Amino acid sequence: MKFYTSLILLFFFTFGIKSQEGVPVYFDYLTENYYLVHPSMAGVNLVGGKLRMTARKQWFDQVEAPELQTLTADLRLTERSGIGVTAFNDQNGYHSQKGIYLTYAHHINFNDDIVLSKRPYPSKYDEIDQLSFGISVGGIQNSLDQTSFDLFDPDPLISGLLENTGYFNMDVGMSYVNSKYYAHLTIKNLLFSPHNMYGDFEYDYPRDKTSFRRLVASLGYIFYTDRPWSFEPSVLFQVSELTKEKAIDTNFKAYYKLNSGRLWAGLSFRNSFEGAEYLDSDTGELKQQTLQLITPLFGIDFKDFVFSYNYSHQFGDINFGSGGFHQITIGFNFLRGSIDCDCF
Repeated sequence: MKFYTSLILLFFFTFGIKSQEGVPVYFDYLTENYYLVHPSMAGVNLVGGKLRMTARKQWFDQVEAPELQTLTADLRLTERSGIGVTAFNDQNGYHSQKGIYLTYAHHINFNDDIVLSKRPYPSKYDEIDQLSFGISVGGIQNSLDQTSFDLFDPDPLISGLLENTGYFNMDVGMSYVNSKYYAHLTIKNLLFSPHNMYGDFEYDYPRDKTSFRRLVASLGYIFYTDRPWSFEPSVLFQVSELTKEKAIDTNFKAYYKLNSGRLWAGLSFRNSFEGAEYLDSDTGELKQQTLQLITPLFGIDFKDFVFSYNYSHQFGDINFGSGGFHQITIGFNFLRGSIDCDCF
C-alpha cells in the first residue's frame, strides 16, 4: 500500500513542474486510442497490444497547412504493468516538431480473480475493475525553417537558417476503468526547457515562469443492450495554463457487434470557452468568435484490424480555409490471449 500511496503523491507533486507543448489533442482518442492522450491507458483492458497510426491534414485548399502524423503502440506485459511508445510529427507552416515518448503504466486490479478481455475493447462480459497510473517521458525537437524568409529587409530575429532546438518532456496520468465506465486525468507537458528560437519576447510571461502545462480529463459510460447495439457517451475537458484556454468535447458513439468485430459511428462537438476578436469588414463592428468544431466519425474493427475516418467542420465567419480537417487511423491488435491474475 505504501507503493500505491507514493504513486499518488508523485502524480500530484508533478503538477507544479514547468512544461512545453507536445502532441496536440485532436480526436484521435475516439478511435479506440485513449493511450495517445492518457499514459495510464498503456495496456489497459487487454492482454496483448495495440498499434495505431494516424494521419491528419487540415485545409487541403491551403499551402503548407497544418498536418500531423502519430504512431502509438502499447502492450500489456503482466497483470500489473503495461508499456507504450508514441512517436509524432507535427508540421505547421515553417514550424515543425517531432518527438518520441516511452510509457510505463502500473495497474491495480480490484477483482480477486479476473480474466482480462480477449478483445481490444470492453464488453459487458468483462470483469475488469482497475485503477492505473502512467508516466510518459520523451524528447522533442522543434524546428523553424527560415531559409525562405525575405532577407532584403533585415530583421535581427531572422537568421535565414534552419534552426533546431531539443528538450525533454513528461506526462503523468491516472485512470479508473471497468466494463461500463471510465475516468481519466492527465497532466501533460511537465518539463520545460526555455529557448529563444522565436526571440526573447515570445510570451508576456517571464521566461523562467512560462508553463505549457495542459490538464486533460475524460469521462465516459457504455450502455449495453440485449441486442448487438451498445452506446457510449463521453466528454473530454482540457485547459492550458499558459493561455488559459479551455475547451470541452461532447461525444457520442454507437457500436454494432459483428461475428468478427464491430462497426461504429459517432459524433463529437468541441466548444472553446474563450473567443478571438475580429473586425467585421461589412459592418466595421468588433466581434468575437469561439472555436467550435463538429466531427462525425466512423470505423470498423475486423478481427485484429482497425480502420477509422473522421472529418471536422469549423463553425464561424472567420476560417483559414474551406477544406475542413481530415483524419484517418489504421491499427492492428497483436498478441491477444487471456490470463488469470493475482491482483495485488
